This record gives sequence, structure tokens and C-alpha cells, in this order.
Amino acid sequence: MKKNIINLKNKTVGDIELDKNVFGIRKLPDLIHQYIRYQNAKSRQGSHKTKSRSEVNGRSKKPFSQKGTGNARQGSNKPPNFRGGAVSMGPVNRDHSFNLNKKERKLALKSALSTKVSEDKLFVIDSFVINDFKTKKLNLDLKKFNFVSALFIYSENGLDKNFKLASANIPRISTLNQKGINVKDLITYDKIFMEQKSIDEITKRLT
Repeated sequence: MKKNIINLKNKTVGDIELDKNVFGIRKLPDLIHQYIRYQNAKSRQGSHKTKSRSEVNGRSKKPFSQKGTGNARQGSNKPPNFRGGAVSMGPVNRDHSFNLNKKERKLALKSALSTKVSEDKLFVIDSFVINDFKTKKLNLDLKKFNFVSALFIYSENGLDKNFKLASANIPRISTLNQKGINVKDLITYDKIFMEQKSIDEITKRLT
């Protein structure tokens, strides 16, 4: 399947053949949802914790006699019903992540890329090289694409320093190395701009 190659001024400069097995498969919403759950779970810290009875300050000695005091019997001054005592069944450090096999991850990425292509929201850019780092000039060029938010995916060593500086102050725009491509970003951003070289690198990795 052919796709036009354009420049940052939204002018066609050539075309490229996209692999149908990567950019032309059907949409798989269930798998995309599962991948996003997997991605969100991996990013959770799970570092919330409360102290157990063995960790709070206090004495393990019986605080008063078993009988004769009129109080309920106690074995130490560390239980939850005592001031300064432990928390009953409180949270502990844990890993929230779960496994998603390699084939499922690849298929979810292919489905997300194919969805953007089918919606005409994926653009192949010849290069992200610009002459200067002026934000105003780049912003005027990008307005021609009429997007709400945009993700610029570049190849290894393909991000121009001027482009990085110029795009830094434009809201709802992000840049991402093709090695870090993920379903959540592909779905979150309105339009995806991929450097021509990154197409080859992604295709090679997903086939």
C-alpha cells in the first residue's frame, strides 16, 4: 500500500510502500485495550506502604495483667486499636505489572498503526530538519496539518536539534524515538508524524 511522503510544509515530495502486515491489518480494540492496561500497570510505582506490628515502635511485652484490671486483655501495645499501633491489613510494596507476550504486543502496535493509517491520521515526513530553531516559524508550518495534538516519531539520530528546540514550546506536541513507540501514545495523540527512515526501522522490528 502506497503512502505519500510530505515535508513539514505539507507538500508531497514522493511516495513510500507501506507493509500491509504492519500498517494494513484490521483494528483489534480488545487487544489495544489490553496493551494499554499492561502499559499503565508497568508504570505504577506500588511503593505505598504502612507499618505492620513488627515494624511500629513499641514494646512486645504484655502491657498489663490478663485479669483484674477491668480492661480487655492485650498482648502488646502494638495492635491497631492502640494509639501509635500498626495498621490493620494496610497496603504493602508490590509490583502491579503483568505479562503480555511478545506476539500480542507486536500485534497491538500493528493494529494501532493500521488504525491511524485507515483514519488518515498518520503522515510520513521526509525529514525533521529545519533551518532555525524559531518556534513561531515551525508553528505556522504545522498549523497547515490542522491537528489537536501530534506525536513526531523519529529514527535513530534523526531528530534535528533545531526541530527539538523549536517544538519544545508548542503545546500538545511531543517527539519520540521509534524505539519507544507504544500503543498508548499512538492512541492518545490525534495525528502521528513519522520520519521516513523510522518507517523502515519499525517495519523491520515488527515483521
